[in-house]
Amino acid sequence: MSARLVFAAAHVVLLPDYRRLGHSLVRPGPPAEIAAAIDWESTMALRRWLDTNGFGIAEAMDTAQRFHLGWHGARELIERTAAMALPHGFVAGAGTDHLPTIRSATDLIDGVVAQARFIQARGGIPMLLPMPWLSVQRQPAAEYVRIYAEIVRQLDGPLFLHWLGPMFLPALQGYFPGDSFERILALAPDKVRGCKLSLLDDALELRLRRQLLPRDQIVLTGDDFHFGRLLLGGNPQGAPPATAPAIERHTTIGPHRVALGDFSHGLLGIFDGIAGPAGRALQALARGDAAAFLALMTPCERLGQHVFAAPTQHYKAGLAFLNWLAGRQDNPFLINREDRARDHAHYQHCVELALAADALTDSPALRDRCAAFLDHRLAGERS
Repeated sequence: MSARLVFAAAHVVLLPDYRRLGHSLVRPGPPAEIAAAIDWESTMALRRWLDTNGFGIAEAMDTAQRFHLGWHGARELIERTAAMALPHGFVAGAGTDHLPTIRSATDLIDGVVAQARFIQARGGIPMLLPMPWLSVQRQPAAEYVRIYAEIVRQLDGPLFLHWLGPMFLPALQGYFPGDSFERILALAPDKVRGCKLSLLDDALELRLRRQLLPRDQIVLTGDDFHFGRLLLGGNPQGAPPATAPAIERHTTIGPHRVALGDFSHGLLGIFDGIAGPAGRALQALARGDAAAFLALMTPCERLGQHVFAAPTQHYKAGLAFLNWLAGRQDNPFLINREDRARDHAHYQHCVELALAADALTDSPALRDRCAAFLDHRLAGERS
């Protein structure tokens, strides 16, 4: 049994012919064309590999380029992941992207509820995605609380609440104004069992998880810069503890028996690229070996800091590249060719840090693909 509840946010693999469609970040492709270009076999094999390493799957989230993929593709991802019945289960993002337009708060409520029920019907736990309409419309804190309260009222638990920062999606600047986030989490702790924080703010995460602990709610860290110390527990800005904070008690969240204490659990995009060493680190933590956990996770954290370097929203490029190097996919392409948003130097440092983190040792393709990359043969594929 793992000492932490952990989900890997998984990306989408594309067919080699995708490059011929001409999609780009400047001229994004329509969701139906994108969905038709998904390499489903490799996409689902990636999810099986993550589960084998001890991770549940976080499906149809930002790592899967949800805001470009749309509900049509997200729905199929959720259905296919559910059909695999993976031992570590899955959470999935519930939003409003099946609606052609948002005209009112009622549309938001009805849209999120419909997607959440779809996820629950297939055995997943809904992750209530941010609704950019609220921040774009500059809605006040009271309206956030009212809308989320009505969504939660109409749903059964368990549910998670997602706070995605503007470094991942600029339209979310000013999301959860005032104390609206804390007020929403306090509304129905029996249903809203915790939150995923993607703010890259370890001090805020420490404060929130200590605030939630008495209510048996958890924080799933989405902090790809500081996740090692946040998962270990204690004050992430102080000296590393010799031992992990004690497990105070357990709770049940869906099918999961979850440890509670002064530590974060995890839902991270970087797990998509470091599942091997991160899985071994979590096994060490379950044995109570904090030193071994940190020895494995610290180089993984350095890799995460580079993959998620500004502009942070392009982090998926590093994940697809690492999985291409590892031989888990036939190309490093992303939806709308977001892989072009990172330069050669960025990818070269990814290789160096991934080798230091022992994240590529199981790759039969590594030698040939590194040679191809360093010889600039990959550059022709990006043209």
